[in-house]
Amino acid sequence: MRRSPTFIHQWPMPANLPMKQHKLIIVDDHQLFRHGLRMLLSDMENIAVVAEAANGEDFLEFIEKEPVDIALMDIAMPGVDGVEATRLGMAINPEMKIIAISMFGDEEYYYKMIEAGVKGFVLKDSDSEELEKALNTIIDGGTYFSQELLRSIIMNMGNQKNAPKVEKEAIKLSKRELEVLKLICDGDSNAEIADTLCISQRTVERHRSNLLTKTGAKNSINLVMYAIKHKLVEI
Repeated sequence: MRRSPTFIHQWPMPANLPMKQHKLIIVDDHQLFRHGLRMLLSDMENIAVVAEAANGEDFLEFIEKEPVDIALMDIAMPGVDGVEATRLGMAINPEMKIIAISMFGDEEYYYKMIEAGVKGFVLKDSDSEELEKALNTIIDGGTYFSQELLRSIIMNMGNQKNAPKVEKEAIKLSKRELEVLKLICDGDSNAEIADTLCISQRTVERHRSNLLTKTGAKNSINLVMYAIKHKLVEI
């Protein structure tokens, strides 16, 4: 017999949308937190919260029927946790963008979440401005990692058995690549980097690609770790 969802609430998409809205699901086992997060998101015109799920199983059941664009995913949940829900969810919908919502102390899961396919991390006590920046950065095709979490990750790199490895010696980067790298570490999107440096987004994408190739980093967070470890930038 099919299990009844512990909790899942679907919210109807509003009619006559003034702009493109991205369908989002909140996945967290605390109802009060979900409610507070939904209230924050209600002020963002390009986001439509279409569902809430109390655990990974309900999340997976929902997206099999109703595809979403973005998921805000808790990490530590009973049953199917955020790592497994992310991995299975990406298999169902590879185009979905998942942001982990984290607390300090979740460091042991960070690298597993990255491998599972998340596009970023935000702290549970982040304000609405950071949450909006994270969502817009991800929507624009970038990745977003809370600066506080990055500091925490870097401080714990030596203690993480599954932490990404970096080369012992830093490679040589051009002045422009260093400028782009600094802004990536600041959490800026490609569009923001382009505006700051007065270059095109395509040029930013080329520099980002070159940085990943030169450093051997798989993604932006590995790139940031490389930069900090070799003192190319400061966070």
